[in-house]
Amino acid sequence: MSSAPLIQCTAAPASPIDPSPWFALQVVARRNETRDIVVFDLARADGAVLPAFSAGAHLEVKIAGLIRHYSLCSPPADRARYRIAVQREVGGRGASMQLCDTAAAGDTLTVRGPLNHFALHAPIEQPPLLLAGGIGVTPVLSMALALTAAGTDFELHFSGRSLEHMAFLPLLRSGLFGHRVHLYADDGRGVGAMDLPTLLGRGRPGRHLYVCGPGGMIDAADRIAREQGWAGDHIHFERFGAPAPAPVEGGCEAFEVEIASTGRRIPVAADQSVTQALAAAGVQIPVSCEVGVCGSCRTRVLAGVPDHRDLLLSAEEQAANTAFTPCCSRSKTPLLVLDL
Repeated sequence: MSSAPLIQCTAAPASPIDPSPWFALQVVARRNETRDIVVFDLARADGAVLPAFSAGAHLEVKIAGLIRHYSLCSPPADRARYRIAVQREVGGRGASMQLCDTAAAGDTLTVRGPLNHFALHAPIEQPPLLLAGGIGVTPVLSMALALTAAGTDFELHFSGRSLEHMAFLPLLRSGLFGHRVHLYADDGRGVGAMDLPTLLGRGRPGRHLYVCGPGGMIDAADRIAREQGWAGDHIHFERFGAPAPAPVEGGCEAFEVEIASTGRRIPVAADQSVTQALAAAGVQIPVSCEVGVCGSCRTRVLAGVPDHRDLLLSAEEQAANTAFTPCCSRSKTPLLVLDL
């Protein structure tokens, strides 16, 4: 998802514009979870209760002039503090390095949220299957805590490069989750590798699959689950560090977008994204990843056919053509009417 910034998911549609304001949280504690993952506990400086969140939610955090998304890995019932885990990425754009290297107890972070594009689906008819890879354990851990608190059965399977690189192992091994947690390591020391075909062969009607981790793991899990007969709308995922998708043939080089609330039409040039064209015309919508994976800019389409170039929407959602990501996707028709 790579570093801790969350940048892709499939779940319930998000509002095209997030109205929640930015606010300040204080770092009340930090600890080195592994040699390259730092855990931060955040709270209001005045001790006030924090906004409620559901398992799978994340915060948007402003760091080094960038906006990054970090999954909440604390129990949803705890509204005294939020917990995030940040993986230090030497090859990234600097946000994770600055946060890990400089943010100390007592410092203030500017955040927005919590937001959730990776929520547990209700009602829960069958024990959910939770799969995590690397830093992708963060939202999955919150799901496990929420399900345990509710007395709901589940399975959690967590894989990493090695046990030394895997976060929250003391908690996962503490017995809090009973025998529901299973650990795997790619280096083969102590535990074996995750066997996706075997795990995904346990699909039953009504069972939901939640996957968070590297792109290759998610792609494999999605493909194998569909081959094993899992329903597409029961497969949910969230990525970290996904690359920009390759361009899709057949789209319009230039087109127009119409703002449904005003009828105003804005031209989008061949070398512009929709978000860039809108911003130049004074229409601002939230953006973060700018490659179609985080969901910040997800917008409803009322007319026209999008040229989907994202990694956010499921195949079923793309086929419906009722939403798209204006940071990277374009149009197959001369006009797109947007619910703005």
